[in-house]
Amino acid sequence: MTKLLLSVLLIALPAVTWAQSSTKLENASKAPSKSRLEAKTKATQMAAGIMAAEAALTPNELEIAAKVHSGKLPCELGAFVTLRADPHSPGYFDVQTKTHKYRMFPVETSTGAIRLEDHKAGAVWLQLANKSMLMNHKLGKRLADACMNPDQIVVAEAMLKNPTPGLLDVATEVAIK
Repeated sequence: MTKLLLSVLLIALPAVTWAQSSTKLENASKAPSKSRLEAKTKATQMAAGIMAAEAALTPNELEIAAKVHSGKLPCELGAFVTLRADPHSPGYFDVQTKTHKYRMFPVETSTGAIRLEDHKAGAVWLQLANKSMLMNHKLGKRLADACMNPDQIVVAEAMLKNPTPGLLDVATEVAIK
């Protein structure tokens, strides 16, 4: 009987030892080492710092953001675009249509037009003196046009009453004289 028990133990011992060592290996692979955990923490902190730096706007961009007309703006064909300033991130805007939502920030332009962009979605909000429009170059179309707040309506009506001369009109007047 003791020989039988001894034989069973000798046969089972390697299997038990192998099971314990494989369990230790599995547990070791699940728990990251201290240096690996520190590296991951540093990488996360650096990524957060980079995102914060990208989110910070320049003084010029903040100045542009102050000129953006916000609220629910009526557009042509009965459409509406809603612009809301983000209270937690100065200079950022949430722009929404019936079917689309964008998070936009101001971009400097050489023409003086007010421009907001959402790089990820490919959307652009252009605000001129007489109208605003929402475009999406990834979709390849204009989503809303002739959006106006009360100030823009006044400018648009004044432009209709007193149109500025076109480039060709000025050249014709010079040639006549």
